[in-house]
Amino acid sequence: MPNRIVFSDIDGTLLNPERELSESTISEIKRIKDSTPVVLISSRMPSAMTHLQEELQITDQPLICYNGGLILVDQKPIHSTYIPVDIIETISDFNKDQKVHISLYYDDDWFVPKMDYWANREANNTKVQPAVKPIENVIKDWEKSNKGAHKIMCMGEEMYIDRIFNFLKSTFNETLHLYRSKSTYIEIAHKSISKLTAIEILLNTHFNIPISDAIAFGDNYNDIEMLKAVGIGVAVANAKSEVLDIANVITSPGKEDGVAKYIKNNIR
Repeated sequence: MPNRIVFSDIDGTLLNPERELSESTISEIKRIKDSTPVVLISSRMPSAMTHLQEELQITDQPLICYNGGLILVDQKPIHSTYIPVDIIETISDFNKDQKVHISLYYDDDWFVPKMDYWANREANNTKVQPAVKPIENVIKDWEKSNKGAHKIMCMGEEMYIDRIFNFLKSTFNETLHLYRSKSTYIEIAHKSISKLTAIEILLNTHFNIPISDAIAFGDNYNDIEMLKAVGIGVAVANAKSEVLDIANVITSPGKEDGVAKYIKNNIR
């Protein structure tokens, strides 16, 4: 029976209209957590996920951050894949007119060039405050310390996001995964990773559970691979049509406690 472990996306899937965990979601996950591990999986950085873990009382479980770019077990990385600084530099050079906001993430560091509309909006959504630092300074520091970006977030008006998206697709199609989470956002990760690759790593190295015994919840394009691969892929009703098409089960919308309702009716 595919209910030995649960993987859940966060934004659009697990949170209520206030972008918080509802009492119902907290209650249902607390009910099953001692017998069925619940692992959060997101494009978010660690500190934008750990406060949710604390509310759910699952801080003993791993975290899959940056769509699989960083996997933490006992708050320590067991897997890390990042975008090298030369690519970051090329993206920054293309954006020299600074029409697009570029956020850079590594582990639990989030750097923004300034606290503009986009930085403030993302800080409000994730409840994390970034550090203000020019991109060229971040690049210099990361060159010295042999680091890169677990995620690059481009945010801006749609016409400028279209322009940089087309540039990235034509220049780095074999290297970068470009995820257009909304018309004004591009989330960029290394092409070699995904939520599915992270799930496979954790199941093989930490849990020793076959993927056929896993349940996953999601709503967006970056959830499709994992929903197709697990034993039961559950889409919330507000999911993209392509996600709804491949899901084994469709539950209520994320903002209406879809994850909690499925757990209540199907996991004992």
